[in-house]
This record gives sequence, C-alpha cells and structure tokens, in this order.
Amino acid sequence: MSIRPERANVDPVSHEAPVPDAERVTRHEDWYARDISGCSYTRHTFLDTDFTEVVEHGAVFTECTFANVRFNASRHTAAAFTNCTFRRCTFFDTAFTDCKMVGSLFQMSEFTLFRVEGGDWSFTGFPGADLRKAHFDGLRMREADLTGARLEEATLTNTDLSGAMWHSANLTGADLRGTDLSALDPLTVRLRGARIDLAQAAVIASALGLDVG
Repeated sequence: MSIRPERANVDPVSHEAPVPDAERVTRHEDWYARDISGCSYTRHTFLDTDFTEVVEHGAVFTECTFANVRFNASRHTAAAFTNCTFRRCTFFDTAFTDCKMVGSLFQMSEFTLFRVEGGDWSFTGFPGADLRKAHFDGLRMREADLTGARLEEATLTNTDLSGAMWHSANLTGADLRGTDLSALDPLTVRLRGARIDLAQAAVIASALGLDVG
C-alpha cells in the first residue's frame, strides 16, 4: 500500500486560514512579470500577492502557502511545488511544464485556460475544483484527489491516474485517451460524451461487471 504524503498545513475541509510564520510572509506585493528562476522558499506564506506573468525555471517551493495569489498568465517550467497549499488563488492562462507538484492541495481556486504538460502531480488534491476545459497531458497524477471535480470538456490524456479518487467527478465531454482509468468507478462519475480509447473501454466494461472478450 502506498503512503500518501502529509499535505502542507491546511486540512482539506478546514475553513480556517493558515497561520503564517511572521518571518516568512510575503504580503500585498506586486511581482508582475518578475523572473524568479532558481529561487527557493520553504514554509513561506504568500498572501494577496500578484504573480501575473511571472516566469520561472527551476524554482523550488516546499510546504508553502499561497492565499489569494494571482498566477494569471504565469509560466512555470521544471519547478517544484511540493506539499504546498493554494487557497483562493486565480489561475488564468497559467501553464506548468514538467513541474513537480507532489502532495499539493488546491482549495476554492479558479482555473481558466489552465494548462499542465508533463511532470509529477501525484497525491495532489483538487476536491470540488472547477477544471472545466483544463488541459493535462503526459504527467503522473497517482492517487490524486479529484472528488467532485468539474472536468467537463477537459483534456486529461496520457496521464497516470492510478489510485486516483474520482467519486462524483463530472467528466462529461472530456478527452481521456491514454490515461489510466483503473481506479475509476463508472457508476460514481458522469461520463456522457467522454472520449476514450479501446483499452479504456475494456477497463470500464470490466468495472461494470461485463465479461470482455
């Protein structure tokens, strides 16, 4: 049995704001279009900060909290956001390429034109997230929490979602081709109009108790 990493510093269902370390807080700052490549932060809290059009390659954020942070039009490449919490953040036209997001949690955030290519997003939490038309391709998302997530017309292709939690997710019209759906119970999600390949069809048929072959 795999062990799920401890998630950052906020309970997934808590309505309490994270308690920041006063010596590690960035508050109400404008980082517009800043290049933060190679920067490193540990247990740092970012509050009401503008990351619009930030670009970075190889930055490292460990057990950090982002609250009311705007990531609009920002570009992140080969970065690490491990065991971080994103609370009430805005991701508009945001792109992550080959990033490590293991154990991070997204709460009450907004995703529009959200794009992820490659990387390791295992054990991430998106419970109830509105990910309509989001794009995920070629990444690892083992044991990700997609409970109640809205994924209508999303692209979720060539992705390792083994052990993922799907209950009550809406996958209407989603493109799921090439993705590991072994943990998906088709009776607990919405799949109308979703696009799958033949191998996935066999997996879903087996999950429904059908005899394939």
